[in-house]
Amino acid sequence: MLRFVVVIISCIFLIVYYVPKMSYYARHPEKYDESTCYKMARIMTNHIRRRGRIVTVASGMEKLPKEGGYIMYANHQGKYDALGVIFAHDNPFTFVMDAKRSKMFIANQFCDLMRAQRLDRENVRQQVQVINDVATEIKAGRRYLLFPEGGYDHNHNTLGEFSAGSFKIAQKAKCPIVPVVLYDSFKPFEGYSLKKVITQLAFLDPIPYEKIEKLQTSEIRDMVVGMIENKISSMKSMNNW
Repeated sequence: MLRFVVVIISCIFLIVYYVPKMSYYARHPEKYDESTCYKMARIMTNHIRRRGRIVTVASGMEKLPKEGGYIMYANHQGKYDALGVIFAHDNPFTFVMDAKRSKMFIANQFCDLMRAQRLDRENVRQQVQVINDVATEIKAGRRYLLFPEGGYDHNHNTLGEFSAGSFKIAQKAKCPIVPVVLYDSFKPFEGYSLKKVITQLAFLDPIPYEKIEKLQTSEIRDMVVGMIENKISSMKSMNNW
């Protein structure tokens, strides 16, 4: 948490500059397309990384589908997770975020800039609408990041329960799934150290729609969880070597 506070304080002048700019871009999609907004998001992400002394080692970028929409399902560890994926993912994408968390200062403007979807966990009807909206956008070519665990309190490098319902999106959109592994991503904004911290990120082999078309969502979940768990295990072995 100390690093998070230090980053916010050191970026105060950037915040004063970028927050109104994010809001302006978000209000004028006719002038600023998704690529332009994503470039701004990546610039801001790089400011945070440098000032927070955060290094992210990413792999598997060459596995990402070259055309069409897809959905990335990642394990969730902390506030840095989405920023790490933005750093490693060259092409524009957006995400689904908890509606309450999304209303926080800066997060609110960032969600608007990225044209993200906000999920109300207390409103089942709204959740169904979000699933349908995200699936429609993916069919149209957008890329999405989703954290099926929901929360991330003290997950560290272990997995919580993945929501099977979140995988309905991939079936509705008839799109590939890209499992994403985050490792040590909790370290940047947890604890009281300001030492340089290294996180790891890996895009795994995409799962084509044809492979999940006839599966239950719980079966898709188990497949994705298995892939992520195997990769985390190999990362742990490498880091303990």
